[in-house]
Amino acid sequence: MATHEPVAAHRAASAEGISLHTRLYDGRKAAHRLHVLVVGCGMGGLAAAHCLGQAGHKVTLFESASAIGEVGAGIQVTPNVSRLLRRWGVGDALESVAVRPDAIVLRKYNTGERVAYTSWADMERRYGSPYYHIHRADLHKLLFDLAVPFMDLRLKSTVVSVDPDAPSITLATGEVVHGDLIVGADGVKSTIQRVVLGHTNPAEPTGDAVYRAIIPSHLLLKDPELKGFVDIPEMTGWMGPGRHIMAYNIRAKKEFNIVLAHPDDGSVESWTAEGSADKMRADFADFEPRIRKLLGFVNSTLKWRLMDRQPLNKWIHPSYKVILLGDACHPMLPYRAQGAAMAIEDAAVLGNLLSRLQHPAQLRGLLQAYEDLRLPRTAETQRQSRLNQKIFHLPDGPEQEARDAQMRAAMEIEFKVLRGERGEDALEGSPNQWADRKKNEAQFAYDADTEAERWWREVGERSLGGTDKFEAVLSKL
Repeated sequence: MATHEPVAAHRAASAEGISLHTRLYDGRKAAHRLHVLVVGCGMGGLAAAHCLGQAGHKVTLFESASAIGEVGAGIQVTPNVSRLLRRWGVGDALESVAVRPDAIVLRKYNTGERVAYTSWADMERRYGSPYYHIHRADLHKLLFDLAVPFMDLRLKSTVVSVDPDAPSITLATGEVVHGDLIVGADGVKSTIQRVVLGHTNPAEPTGDAVYRAIIPSHLLLKDPELKGFVDIPEMTGWMGPGRHIMAYNIRAKKEFNIVLAHPDDGSVESWTAEGSADKMRADFADFEPRIRKLLGFVNSTLKWRLMDRQPLNKWIHPSYKVILLGDACHPMLPYRAQGAAMAIEDAAVLGNLLSRLQHPAQLRGLLQAYEDLRLPRTAETQRQSRLNQKIFHLPDGPEQEARDAQMRAAMEIEFKVLRGERGEDALEGSPNQWADRKKNEAQFAYDADTEAERWWREVGERSLGGTDKFEAVLSKL
């Protein structure tokens, strides 16, 4: 099976040294310092290394690959994540390499007719931070740079077994590494998950696979029919029977990212597997002429099988020395663009909570708070992602026509609001989930640090805080 090599980050995607001059958690550092073994060098693992390091802990990160890198694909950085990245000091770098989309537009697959529109121009005013589109390699590089000062990175270090009571990990070389806490950030095929659960959470085929490709924007700018996709940086979706496409600008509008979901025909669950560009064009031959033009520019594509997994009932081993983070405990379908977002939020909550660790007796309560704060939110986000698959892929017919009518009605309300002709409408339950103000408020206004601080004020300080609590905590163990 052919695979794509990692793509280099843009030169402007640099955060070297920034985290050394950034104070998180009001400068608070854990009085009891842990040695944390983080398994996996993806977005979640790097964010965890950064946040745990900022909290005062020693971090060793283990990665099976021989080099660090990401695939050639775009990713969405929603306000719930951009607020963290800005807090961590990389706001200027984001502005340099990412794109702020003006809106999301949903179109009919075969005509290109616009059936839904939601403005994103006021994301920062509404939710306190911007919405960005960025190249995965650029975001990964920013997180890597933030983590570097706080971690000992071990490449070519495949974890083959875990002793959850020690705790320790054993590498493929036979080396055993001991620590105080193991964080499994090792993705959808997590080794650490099996340790926590005692089994692997089964994967369920969604019936979908995804093509991913990036097109140089100058090719679009030469064509009057395609130029508008670059001039007006919207996220554009085309909804069709059993298929949909999402496309948007990345790298300061120098590249155009396109993602195409279609019925799975025997692909594999891999970010790096190569697909056939000719097969991709054939799969979308009945889409509108502009799509056929765009796909004509694609010489190579990544192809990824989409598998679904139900939310776990726990993220923590009974020893309270092994925990899960990111895709290892809540893999997301891409239909809501929240996979990396949830992993980065996990890391922020974990780091904030563990910055309060003053004594080993507190660790159990703080880790339980991490699970209690994060599991319900990620489970709901997984549910919303599954819902979009159904909404986008309706076959032509009465159900699709009803969907489009609801979306058009919401779009007309949006335009009246933008023209100042009426007040805002919550649009709760709209099939365009980005038009649903209540869902957006819950998803995008979320602040991981605020949630961790609130838990400490309302629960943690009373049950765990202060030296007078240690004996009471110890007595319960």
